[in-house]
Amino acid sequence: MLAAVFALITASACATADAVEQPPRVVQPGAPGEASRVVTDPVRAKDLPYTDADVAFMQGMIGHHAQALEMTALLATRTASDDMKLLARRIEISQADEIGMMQRWLEVRGRAVPGEHAHHAPGATLMPGMLTPAEMAELAAARGPEFDRLFLQFMIKHHEGALIMVRDLFAQVGAAQQGEIFAFASDVEADQSIEIRRMQQMLGAGR
Repeated sequence: MLAAVFALITASACATADAVEQPPRVVQPGAPGEASRVVTDPVRAKDLPYTDADVAFMQGMIGHHAQALEMTALLATRTASDDMKLLARRIEISQADEIGMMQRWLEVRGRAVPGEHAHHAPGATLMPGMLTPAEMAELAAARGPEFDRLFLQFMIKHHEGALIMVRDLFAQVGAAQQGEIFAFASDVEADQSIEIRRMQQMLGAGR
């Protein structure tokens, strides 16, 4: 009887140890048309291969986010709306943090880190949805309700451009497979889609 109990305890202990030692499952999304696969090592999951498309996405999104911060900085002296200020604060916090993350991601991999104001350089290519110098000047010149209207219209356009960048990234074969890239691009898609709907509601309420 004692031998049977001992055998049962030993078997349970081994099963528990196996469960503890078994690495967590990390699912790597497949490229378009390909199945996902399981990566059992969480450290390696973070270091999955990245592509030139991933690098270009991070480099381009730094300038895209930087312009959004330039837009929100205008609110301090141009609007009296608490709702507008709250919206701007949300955008500022999330996009400033994400700029830092993108810069670190590029630095760790030895890739070029563009300056946050590189999009102001002569001949610089603007990412989808980014405002032209003329549009930025128009926004800076507005005040009060007119500024609020322009800001919402332009920021909706800006966010929609970010969604285009995400869709273009996901459409590239082999891109967005590395863990941080996939998580970041997915967050951009989810967060900015929500903010677009919120801004559309605010724009409709102001008419």
